Amino acid sequence: MKRREFLTHVLASAAFAGSASTLFPTSSWSQAQATPSPGTAARSLSVAKRVIEVNGKAANVFGLVQPDGSSGLTFQAGDTFDVALANDIGEPTLIHWHGLTPPWAMDGVPDNPASLLPATEKRRYTFPVGAGGTHWMHAHTLQEQNLLAAPLIVRTAEEIKRDEQDVVILLHDFSFTPAEELLAKLRGEGAGMAMDHGAGTPGTGVGGHQGHMPGMDMSGMSMSGMAAMDLNDIEYDAYLANDRTLDDPEVVLVEKGGRVRLRIINGATATAFTIDTGALRGRLVAVDGKAVRAIDGSRFPMSMGQRIDILVEIPKDGGAHPVLALREGAPERTGIILSTRGAKVTRTATAGSENGPVLGFELEQLLKAVEPLAARPADRRFELALSGNMAGYSWQIEGGDKLAVKRGERVEITIGNRSMMAHPMHLHGHHFQVVGINGKALPGAMRDTVLIPPMGTVSIAFDADNPGRWPLHCHHLYHMAAGMMSFVAYENAG
Repeated sequence: MKRREFLTHVLASAAFAGSASTLFPTSSWSQAQATPSPGTAARSLSVAKRVIEVNGKAANVFGLVQPDGSSGLTFQAGDTFDVALANDIGEPTLIHWHGLTPPWAMDGVPDNPASLLPATEKRRYTFPVGAGGTHWMHAHTLQEQNLLAAPLIVRTAEEIKRDEQDVVILLHDFSFTPAEELLAKLRGEGAGMAMDHGAGTPGTGVGGHQGHMPGMDMSGMSMSGMAAMDLNDIEYDAYLANDRTLDDPEVVLVEKGGRVRLRIINGATATAFTIDTGALRGRLVAVDGKAVRAIDGSRFPMSMGQRIDILVEIPKDGGAHPVLALREGAPERTGIILSTRGAKVTRTATAGSENGPVLGFELEQLLKAVEPLAARPADRRFELALSGNMAGYSWQIEGGDKLAVKRGERVEITIGNRSMMAHPMHLHGHHFQVVGINGKALPGAMRDTVLIPPMGTVSIAFDADNPGRWPLHCHHLYHMAAGMMSFVAYENAG
């Protein structure tokens, strides 16, 4: 299969095309496209080719840039999202507006329902941008691995008035090996390919099997005869923060005694991190663009697709302060430096002296939404099981072909992870509340992406208020491409 055909169809192979597709038949882009306000000019955004330096070598990557070359988009809450997206990379693509709740036709998943955006063509997107939050946008194809992602920030009027500096950090994992080859190697395809998940297969970027780590949240796990959990099934060439490694980090100028809002996006395709604010005490105030009751600390976990907002105060005597992202279960790290004028910036190594923490439920169990869902019983409940393993690299959502809902219903989905890898589960077109962990009810955070560790169970609830056929999938790119994708399909939504 040619590369372009592969990119077009790789995610379609993960789709459940049975009963869900008949519940909500697809419509063409032209039929469902929103009508822009007369006389308004859309903001221009290009899917573009870029060249960055990684480990001293030139790397050809993609990006989402404005005409002035700046990456990503920023809006005010209540604005209209009116964007003309141009494809300048020479191959078809499509962009998902992660964290926003557009009409289904503008969601950005190939052929669900909109087709890929052909090379050299342009498409206009118009819908309400919604409430404030730290969001992002990215390709819903393997092109995401090649840095086809950017921040999408929506600031509230209250945030704009505050004496507070915004610092946006987009994390990524980078490989000089094309994504198609990485996936093929994970699947064991190709002559002589051996799936050694001990220390990784030299030269392939594949590997990283590890057992549980000290301090890991093992709640909900059956320890009797349990196989070791798998972490980091790809060994990347570099880990990036705003396109840079710690060998040459971004240094952000901040004020002595000033307050900084760190808007951190885990745009990595297959790597979870723990954010370490070091000597700066952090206050977590939002997850996935939704406010939570503040939690103080200096280490905050985040999986793929998730975002966190952390407030830090710069000491009155200034200085240079690294904000690091520690790779899960491994010593590699990335990050930026917050520095006051004239402060001495010392080198921070790209590998720490110990492995980064393994993510569990510790933080999730503490999070509470500032604006939770209104109290009401569920009209419809579903139970799903995540399954699969590294042998053959096949991943599934058992029960994912039965997620039929009606507009106006309160829907509750319980997802149990029966595999030995963690899965960050993302629902398009909605925000949900975490209402249970390992069978225990709780008034958790509002989110769009929740991590479910091995043998763990999470219950989420949301109101069915955005008709469509919405993907529910693992945000580990290669798990999704290998089958871990289903759909929440509205009945009679045409």
